[in-house]
Amino acid sequence: MTAPQIRFADVGLRSSRGPILLAVMLSTGLAALDVTVLSTAVPTIVEDLGGFAQYPWLFSIYVLASAVTVPVYSKLADTLGRKPVMLVGIGIFVVGSALCSGAWDMPTLIVFRAIQGIGAGAIQPVAMTILGDIYTIAERAKAQAYTSSMWALASVGGPLIGGAFAQFGLWRLVFLVNVPLGIAAMLVLWRKYHERLERRPHRIDYLGAVLITASTGLIILGLLEGGNTWDWLSPWSFGVFGLGLLVGVAFLVAELRAAEPIIPLGLFRSRLMSSGVVMNIAIGMGIGAMGPFIPLYLQVGAGVTPIAAGAAVGAFTIGWPLAVMVSGRLYLRFGFRATGVLGGSILVAAATAAVAVVQWPSAWLVAALAFVLGTGFGWTAMPSLIASQSSVAWSQRGVVSGIVIFCRTIGQAVGTAVLAAVSITIIAQHGGDETDPAAMIAATRGVFIGVVVIAVLILLGAFGLPGRRATEAQVAEEQVTVIGPAG
Repeated sequence: MTAPQIRFADVGLRSSRGPILLAVMLSTGLAALDVTVLSTAVPTIVEDLGGFAQYPWLFSIYVLASAVTVPVYSKLADTLGRKPVMLVGIGIFVVGSALCSGAWDMPTLIVFRAIQGIGAGAIQPVAMTILGDIYTIAERAKAQAYTSSMWALASVGGPLIGGAFAQFGLWRLVFLVNVPLGIAAMLVLWRKYHERLERRPHRIDYLGAVLITASTGLIILGLLEGGNTWDWLSPWSFGVFGLGLLVGVAFLVAELRAAEPIIPLGLFRSRLMSSGVVMNIAIGMGIGAMGPFIPLYLQVGAGVTPIAAGAAVGAFTIGWPLAVMVSGRLYLRFGFRATGVLGGSILVAAATAAVAVVQWPSAWLVAALAFVLGTGFGWTAMPSLIASQSSVAWSQRGVVSGIVIFCRTIGQAVGTAVLAAVSITIIAQHGGDETDPAAMIAATRGVFIGVVVIAVLILLGAFGLPGRRATEAQVAEEQVTVIGPAG
């Protein structure tokens, strides 16, 4: 098969990067928003469509479909080009959104949410890759901070938007507003983002694509449904995880034989990529610890309102993008490793402090710790991403960006599942339930101890980042994308 091998040269049209960044932010924001926007609209949806027993799949199927397609889209972005893959991803997401707005019962809405998720799977990794192409090392942290802020806004604004539409019986607009905004993002990318293509033959790894999709789908399904649909130690759980691991082994064998594997296993010979996997899985686990557990701890332990509890945790999403914005200056001056170690040290200190003060629930104290934790995550996540992107040629940058996203997604599912099991076990040992303040405080202490372990893993992973700082020559070489009309 002949597909484009894309090589870029800066043509100096820097003014085109602003619209491209806005289009990337908009599409990323839409994909992020649809993770959270339904949380407050579910009662209205169930009242309209029925299917209460099936509604958890509205969330699970979206996360599952988007996660399993990340590696495939990332490889295609390196093979076929960023622009066509991004446009296809946004297009599928828009079609899925339009279909969701017209769903007539819960099963059809779940199917249409899967279509949304399949499109969303392209958006975040390819968006990160595009920013890695059009911005230098020096500029990339600020650009990524803007994109990260869209996830922060979505986590806070999603439930508010969903609740507002649901209150007036207009839950279908939750999906319908994606259509014009998604089309606008596509038009901007179509007009402003140009790639200079040099054609060369490629061999698409179809077997690898099928195997990694099946393997990760089964493993993430087991993590999402374990402890909910079936018990962790049930035959269903062993069967799903066992089959997922078996297919995963088959994927590794297939990749060793593939001419152009979906994930080149040779990448993991470097200390940077190996430590990056550990680091980003742990980062995902830390993210998974924040949302589900802390609001309940504050509501039960401190008696605060759900809005106040959500606002306290929301400080995490403020600290992250602010830290990302500053991280560029840090890693340019002191190096990736020093910046990552600083962030990891902050995480360990903040998580340890959370364990020490958990006995005294306070929304203000949690907000302060959440902000510090967000800062630590920003100073570890961004150096890990930028160092990984900068360590490979253009032809592997999409795959590397996809590996980062994929590891964080797996980590988030693992973190949520493991810490939920820890929390439930501790509550049972205290003979209470989730409404007992003493039991909830004890369970949250267990969660925070888990966060300390996660923070230590992130800190250890940070030592695998490059110790050198980016030189001016490296910064110049990073400006590699045509952002004006291709000649």
